[in-house]
Amino acid sequence: MAKTFKVTKERLQELRDELDYLKNVREKEVADLIKEARSFGDLSENSEYDEAKNEQGKLFSREAEIENILANAEIIEFSSDTNEVHTGSRVTVCDMSDGSNEEYWIVGSQEADPYKGRISDESPFGRALVGSKVGDIVNVEAPCGVIEYKIVEIGN
Repeated sequence: MAKTFKVTKERLQELRDELDYLKNVREKEVADLIKEARSFGDLSENSEYDEAKNEQGKLFSREAEIENILANAEIIEFSSDTNEVHTGSRVTVCDMSDGSNEEYWIVGSQEADPYKGRISDESPFGRALVGSKVGDIVNVEAPCGVIEYKIVEIGN
């Protein structure tokens, strides 16, 4: 069974737009690069041709990756349930070691960006948070040891 990818409607549209650009614009650009490189003669020692073919391989690989994500996408449905952390929740946690609060958004792996506070539901931190309620203490395995967090607030 294929892996499902949890994505927001916005991310799904971004992927469709990227695939459209790759197929309708970038493929033609790479084909032109290959055509130009062929005109330089002997392909066995033509670095421009090799580079263009490598670019074409990366392009086709990215297209296949996006098509797989689109074919197996599961839209994250935002609910008004703020009793329990789930994918799509915004969670405020308190680091029990220093008392600092931080807010995170639990998203699918395709949208994770820890620097922007977007935590994958498949990451150790995301897995620890999902299913928790306000007031719960969660333990997260980290390279520096176990870190304790208290769930302060759950929103959408």
